[in-house]
Amino acid sequence: MELEQLLNSLPEYAKDLKLNMGGVMRQPELTGQQAWGAAVCSAIASRNYQLVESIVPEAAKHLNEQALFAAKAAAAVMGMNNIFYRFRHLSTNPKYGTMPARLRMQVIGKHGSDPVDFELWCLTVSAINGCGACVDSHEHVLREKGVSEETVLAAVRIASTVHAIAAILDAEPVTAPTA
Repeated sequence: MELEQLLNSLPEYAKDLKLNMGGVMRQPELTGQQAWGAAVCSAIASRNYQLVESIVPEAAKHLNEQALFAAKAAAAVMGMNNIFYRFRHLSTNPKYGTMPARLRMQVIGKHGSDPVDFELWCLTVSAINGCGACVDSHEHVLREKGVSEETVLAAVRIASTVHAIAAILDAEPVTAPTA
């Protein structure tokens, strides 16, 4: 289903999400590549097939093949890293912080896209997955690279809107009134 059709199918109580999606995809703080990459990795991280199926083809109109690959790669690698580093952060055992991850993460250095954009996409996935350690780390790298707080927050707006839409799509078949 096309993205516009999917958004139009949202229930009335989620109208704000539909309107927000239109707005967050046109934020002046983000390039089109940054916005559509954030939408792709956020949809994947939100785990709703309908949403991924609608966003990825629309994003492909705005992203080159390498940027689309990198956005998907950010979702994949951060899906793994967020669990690992969130565990380390939440555990009170300090020894875990001294032990190597021993997880393959080569795509972080070999994604082939703009490094700032990739970092931004890693941050959006980390926000969805609730990994404070990863959010802090990626936000710090972005700020060191000269990315403004406004740009960071613009990407997080996309993540929050996409994630909320995924939640509604998952819940609606259960919450919809029956005839």
